Amino acid sequence: MTSERKDDHLRLAAAQAAGPRSGAGFDDVRFVHHALAGIDVSSVDLTTRMPGGVWPMPLLINAMTGGSDTTGRVNRELAIAARETGLAIASGSVSIALADPSVARTFRVLRDENPDGYVFANLGVERSPDDARRAVDLLQADALQVHVNAVQEIVMPEGSRSFAGWQRSLAAIVAAVDVPVMVKEVGFGLSAETLTFLSGLGVAVADVSGRGGTDFVQVENARRPAGDYDYLVGWGQTAVACLLEAPATAPLLVASGGVRSPLDVVRALALGARAVGVSGGFLRTALDGGADALISQIRDWREHVAALCALLGAATPGDLQHTDILIGGETADYCRARGVDLAPWAVRRRGRHPEHRAETGSPRKEPA
Repeated sequence: MTSERKDDHLRLAAAQAAGPRSGAGFDDVRFVHHALAGIDVSSVDLTTRMPGGVWPMPLLINAMTGGSDTTGRVNRELAIAARETGLAIASGSVSIALADPSVARTFRVLRDENPDGYVFANLGVERSPDDARRAVDLLQADALQVHVNAVQEIVMPEGSRSFAGWQRSLAAIVAAVDVPVMVKEVGFGLSAETLTFLSGLGVAVADVSGRGGTDFVQVENARRPAGDYDYLVGWGQTAVACLLEAPATAPLLVASGGVRSPLDVVRALALGARAVGVSGGFLRTALDGGADALISQIRDWREHVAALCALLGAATPGDLQHTDILIGGETADYCRARGVDLAPWAVRRRGRHPEHRAETGSPRKEPA
């Protein structure tokens, strides 16, 4: 893993973020409008409890980059924005820094510029328990993101071809670290079956990270001379589909992958996510305008999320899980094929959802 590759990832991901964004499933989600259901915006409290801390709002500057001078400068801008807004922030994979301490500063800047913030270290699932502890120590991290990315590895020219040991490796990492672990896909989704497995391991949080955001097939295929994996572009499930089929026993859920607006944030929260992660959209803002522009964007999003909560009668993000939702389009087709009953989602305000939820595909109760 080289600094040049990190710069390639940043350049190609930024180019995707600057283009049209669709296919994330959020447009398949509509709220039933109840004209007299609103509350005062001033009564909305966006404070969100997460393992290991309390966030001022259910939004995360999600894993992006690090490992080169260029990416280190980007991380500095992201860290300043996180410090000034109180948002949690995740590093890109620190694997390169574990092998080459000279680039550790490009990740450490996330903590140096944000000493009191909630920071995730990020590491690949195939790494050892000792590497996981070193990653946490590097950033004095409040939590560890462990990313799973088999699809990306297949397309990556220098990627791994060995995945059989990932379940054992993940179990060892979860057991080894003394901070909460979030398992994160990189844009291809976490199925109901995968979420059930993660829960059995004691994983605290799962970021379903669905398709429709940064497509790492497209990123890695652009680095291949022949570009011969283009047929895999669009692989996987959307975050919306993952949330809809998530089992009631799943870890706390974070949603990411193609989040474009405050409305998408509210949609994801209403579908059962405890928080929402944004990478590509925030990266584009940081590259174009630096920390100041990103701070302004985050503050605008906070204002809009609170306003939408008030419109929907939700005094807290958790209250959004009692709103009525209609699901259409490709997402509805996916749910029908997977045996997910969408009818209860449309009448939650009336209290008609089944008293005993099925293992998958029923509205999730907000965890304590």
